[in-house]
Amino acid sequence: MSRILHELNVDLGDRSYPIVIGQQLLGNYDLTPWVGGSQVMIVTNETVAPLYLERAIRSFPGLQVDTVVLPDGEQYKDWGTLNRIFDALLEKRHSRKTTLVALGGGVVGDMTGFAAACYQRGVPFIQIPTTLLSQVDSSVGGKTGINHPLGKNMIGAFHQPDVVLIDTASLTTLPSREVSAGLAEVIKYGLIRDLDFLAWLEAEMERLVALDSEALAEAIYRSCRCKAEVVALDEREGGLRAILNLGHTFGHAIETFAGYGNWLHGEAVGTGMIMAADLSAREGMISDADERRVRDIVRRAGLPARPPEGMSPDDFMALMAVDKKNIDGKLRLVLLAHVGQAVVTADSKPENLTETLAKFCR
Repeated sequence: MSRILHELNVDLGDRSYPIVIGQQLLGNYDLTPWVGGSQVMIVTNETVAPLYLERAIRSFPGLQVDTVVLPDGEQYKDWGTLNRIFDALLEKRHSRKTTLVALGGGVVGDMTGFAAACYQRGVPFIQIPTTLLSQVDSSVGGKTGINHPLGKNMIGAFHQPDVVLIDTASLTTLPSREVSAGLAEVIKYGLIRDLDFLAWLEAEMERLVALDSEALAEAIYRSCRCKAEVVALDEREGGLRAILNLGHTFGHAIETFAGYGNWLHGEAVGTGMIMAADLSAREGMISDADERRVRDIVRRAGLPARPPEGMSPDDFMALMAVDKKNIDGKLRLVLLAHVGQAVVTADSKPENLTETLAKFCR
């Protein structure tokens, strides 16, 4: 039975949009109120299409619905794959009144949003995230883009969706590795902004790993609420929003080193958060006990605690040098002022960073 469990709003003035969270919503929830014209292009991938594409089409009754199915994987988040979306739009003669729909995980969402930002200089789009990571993070906030061989997400645009529809039923088909990857971003929200949520996660982690539907719906709602609050205060990452990147500077370096797709984004972020906690402790910001607390909850989520075999401190430094948060050549990192509050700093001591990298690259 279709059931809405939570609704919230991303407050961006006349560009505000709702996030609708529930069970069995896909195919039963009418999305046509968020379509301005008569054309819809659903973008998905070869893994998600057999599972959910027919249901997604039913969410747009009475409209021209076309589809494009992309290969699945982070390694395809590039110009060539992006052009397949433009090819489909042009071949089907979609106008500037068309609406793009992202049906899939973070890769599909990022590329569809970027295509929507570019096609005829900008058209609306809708997010239907089907992975835990995309439901709690990448589908909300309007960051879109593709990867470059030298750096992750270095080419893109801010382009907000018109609505985000989250169907928790789609999580039942996720491999356990994907569930763990999504939990990395969930844990992040507790670490950066919500200590009560972190304590709740510590108590409920086994239920989350086991895909308990009520626990997942609560975790998704609280994660989206946190991200919506931050995005409303700092849409284009001029300051506060950068705290959402806890663990990401280390994590993006890991993804690039390993080769896109070999490490899941959430796996790399999980390791990155442990490394950020280690550096925070060396900087005197958090206690050794708090550093262990971060490490323990990341491990309980089933995430790796060390970078890939063979990755050196020099590899980290070279890859972190192209991070988007850096300004005027200064490395900016998101660290923990204390558990439950993050801070962006360019003032960490070089010797402390060297020691953290040496510890994890042994």
